[in-house]
Amino acid sequence: MRRFDPRLILGGLLVLGGLLSLLDALGVITNGGDIFWGLLFVAGGLFFLYMLINNRENWWAAFPAFTLLGLAVASFLPDSLEAFDGLVFFGGISLGFWWVYFTGSERWWAIIPAGVMLTLGVVASLDDVTGIETGGLFFLGLGLTFLLVAILPGDRTGRTWALIPGVVLLLFGALLGTPFQGITEYLWPAVLILVGGYFVLRFFTNRSPG
Repeated sequence: MRRFDPRLILGGLLVLGGLLSLLDALGVITNGGDIFWGLLFVAGGLFFLYMLINNRENWWAAFPAFTLLGLAVASFLPDSLEAFDGLVFFGGISLGFWWVYFTGSERWWAIIPAGVMLTLGVVASLDDVTGIETGGLFFLGLGLTFLLVAILPGDRTGRTWALIPGVVLLLFGALLGTPFQGITEYLWPAVLILVGGYFVLRFFTNRSPG
């Protein structure tokens, strides 16, 4: 059997890029460059997705798989939907972390970046589409993320601490843009004090006697 030559892939990519550029120049298609990179992202995403599905031990492959697929979808979006690029991109990253958690709930740490990335995507798109102030929404998303850390299935031992920043961040987000937003100056110090105090208390209460 003939040994696989990587020059075949390189040559094929160059031919594909040339054809797309030619069609773009002729006016047959538009954004040939975006289509080219989109196809590359699709190929890379499907490669890692195959690794992920073929062997569940390769859970780490979810990160490049869904990130690349998110980039691919963003590349194919028409100009009229350009405002949703951020949601698609960050949503792809978030989906990778959700996959990691839901295929192994002991990996609960993945909930935090999953929620943060999804929140960033929603905030970025709303900001572009509506132009409204999204600072409060950002903190609401973070608060919900920490609440999910505390309540979602899995090994919840030692995860009750997440309720404190979750509730405080929800209050923070709800108060922004209201006449009571001055209270928010005291909420973040309260989070640090309460969470820090919780860990200190856990340290002393869990110490074995003697």
